[in-house]
Amino acid sequence: MTTILERIDGPQDLHELTREQLDVLAQEIREEITRVVTQNGGHLASNLGCVELTIALHRVFDFGNDALVWDVGHQAYVHKLLTGRRDAFPSLRLQGGLSGFPNTGESPYDLFSVGHAGTSISSALGLVCADAVVGRRRRVVAVIGDGSMTSGLALEALNQAGAIGRDLLVVLNDNKMSISATVGGLSRHLDRLRSARFYNQAKSEIRRLVHSLPGVGGMVGSALGHIKEGLKATLLPETLFDQLGFRTFGPVDGHDLDDLIEHMEQVRDLPGPVLLHVVTEKGRGHPEAADDPARFHGVSPTSCPVEPGVTTRRPSSPTYTSVFASCLCQLGERDARIVAVTAAMESGTGLGDFGRRHPDRFFDVGICEQHAVTFAGGLSAAGAKPVVGIYSTFLQRGYDQVFHDVCLQGNDVLLCLDRAGLVGADGPTHHGVFDIAYLRHLPDIVLAAPKDGPELEAMVSAALHAGGAWAVRFPRCSVPAEPLGGTPCIEVGKAEVLAEGDDGAIVAYGAMVEPAFGASRLLADEGVHVTVVNGRFAKPVDAALVAELASRVPVIVTVEDHSVVGGFGSAVLEALAGQGDTGCPVVCMGVPDRFIEHGTRGALLEELGLTAAGIAEQVRQARVEAMGAAQGVQLS
Repeated sequence: MTTILERIDGPQDLHELTREQLDVLAQEIREEITRVVTQNGGHLASNLGCVELTIALHRVFDFGNDALVWDVGHQAYVHKLLTGRRDAFPSLRLQGGLSGFPNTGESPYDLFSVGHAGTSISSALGLVCADAVVGRRRRVVAVIGDGSMTSGLALEALNQAGAIGRDLLVVLNDNKMSISATVGGLSRHLDRLRSARFYNQAKSEIRRLVHSLPGVGGMVGSALGHIKEGLKATLLPETLFDQLGFRTFGPVDGHDLDDLIEHMEQVRDLPGPVLLHVVTEKGRGHPEAADDPARFHGVSPTSCPVEPGVTTRRPSSPTYTSVFASCLCQLGERDARIVAVTAAMESGTGLGDFGRRHPDRFFDVGICEQHAVTFAGGLSAAGAKPVVGIYSTFLQRGYDQVFHDVCLQGNDVLLCLDRAGLVGADGPTHHGVFDIAYLRHLPDIVLAAPKDGPELEAMVSAALHAGGAWAVRFPRCSVPAEPLGGTPCIEVGKAEVLAEGDDGAIVAYGAMVEPAFGASRLLADEGVHVTVVNGRFAKPVDAALVAELASRVPVIVTVEDHSVVGGFGSAVLEALAGQGDTGCPVVCMGVPDRFIEHGTRGALLEELGLTAAGIAEQVRQARVEAMGAAQGVQLS
């Protein structure tokens, strides 16, 4: 039999459904999201929590003309299913398939390609103001979670929107969560609004009473909203949003389609800035996800094929994140000055264990990377040793603070950049491929990257011992199963030579040392013996070692999982230029100057040639070109 979901080719089809059919559709959507996310991986709990909310939005508004702006967009799977992407939905997050976030290349219903928090109200307000300039008439709706609402950008946009006073609807999807539980004063403010039980009970009773009266006319029905808002004004204090210039409605049960549709119809045509407060349950309809929404925020695929003849798999090596977390806990036991800071990424950065062991030395500041960095500078100025666990792509929001409040002040802050390099299925908004470039030019900062687990532990320890500003980057993957040799002794600005050879040199950075080793073995089988260098530091680069290499090998290949523009290879080239022209060609391998779409980390690295085979092939080509150039010089 055809399901109701299979009959939804676009939002217009929702208008053909009865109220009872909408409930069935909601259940079918939850089943489809659970099926696909279980198979492909992705954001489960957040999407299960906003099913009815998304159905109501598309039922009440015409987003073929009106504008819908999602914040972060990790909760937009329901939106994709309702806007003509149902048949493609099984390809979610697979290479070449649907993105896990809104994407302008997929649908006209996606107005922005997003993946970072706090942007929706600002973007929506831009649409509103531009519409006024060009004379366009449409309704603009921004959907934002309570976690994103803690972002400074969101609060800045609210401030301007309230002051301008133009028509804008902000839907606050309040589930008490970002990835982990929402923290801070705004969270407590929303708690008070949610907990006004007498108001909510009285509101429901009035609605039930009015609708039960025989012969209720449109006049009484339309007055219902005014009665409820009058009751709210009497029983509830003015909200923060009221004070910023918004008319606020709710809290509304985000899983009651009748209540949602009724409220959206009431606020749809109201003038000025309006905020609709909707309370939802993250993980709704999935008992495990509802009980532990942080764990089920993002899930990994569970349908990985097993190799033929293999009945069990060896336990995977620990991840860089878990090695970092364990190391910091151990160091924290020995030094009471060490404190940990995260921006709503307690679980993602592995800092939860530190927080449980040392709750008085653990700070989750919410989705506020700027504040996290400046706060860490303040901690350092008072004698603490702050360690900020943060994703590479999210530190971009705190760039000015790294400059002004850490480096310029000479504060001792260790920035541990998780998810550096290509992160996989989350795609271009989450790839951490710009951090070297945006940090390397700042004075008085050390940039380092470990090749394996023991070196990560040594780098964290060295940074806390040496002081100053440090940024240590590491990828979202397991550490090498076996340490890659060398010594864990860390000296700032010194690389280490892991293999010797005169036929070329591979200077690799961080996670690229392992495939560089693999490339050297492939080349050795062909009789080509190259030097393999673990670069360790992008700032300061080991200029003396690089110069020595350039004086004796025919070609140098640098390798990094970072943009080739302004990255580690650029630092090596600058170091060589500072030593004078050696005539040794340098080939820089890394992420090209374009945005990289989603796919598994392994598939993306292979596509870009950042594998043992790809690196070996680049060395072969570079040697041929270098020898050809040398012969040309001799002939001339």
